Amino acid sequence: MSRERAVSMNAAAADPFLQAAIREAQKGMRHNHGGPFGAVIVHAGHIIARGHNQVLKNNDPTAHAEIVAIRRAAARLGRFDLDDCEIWSTCEPCPMCFAAIHWARIPLLHYGCTRDDAAAIGFDDALIYAVIRGEAGVEPVTRLQLGRPECLALFNEWREKKDRQSY
Repeated sequence: MSRERAVSMNAAAADPFLQAAIREAQKGMRHNHGGPFGAVIVHAGHIIARGHNQVLKNNDPTAHAEIVAIRRAAARLGRFDLDDCEIWSTCEPCPMCFAAIHWARIPLLHYGCTRDDAAAIGFDDALIYAVIRGEAGVEPVTRLQLGRPECLALFNEWREKKDRQSY
């Protein structure tokens, strides 16, 4: 069952955290850092990190608003596990950002626009979603497996490592 739910426009407009994400998106967009995307991370009722799309500013295709905010929140808290935080984003996250939210263990995501809204202005992730589902019909990235024995040795070393920290 989906844990997604829609909230009325008035409730969204009244949300100070969403408004902060919108201001962050405006700042980045108006400085030509990247697209109209902003995010904030909230911990214990306070914004601890902000991020806006910085793909153009940093020439970094991974510098999406959610990724920037997650990196800043993790640095500020001194830990990778953000399971006591929430994230507000101006848009439903792309697959990369959704995966980062998952890996950061953030349990609650609030967002404004949908992936369809993003696609309508040129940010279309439909092919990525289709590849993930195995329904693309085309593979946009050529994958070649090699060196498996050597790489498995790394995995075995990790599994046997006495002082490893799982994450």
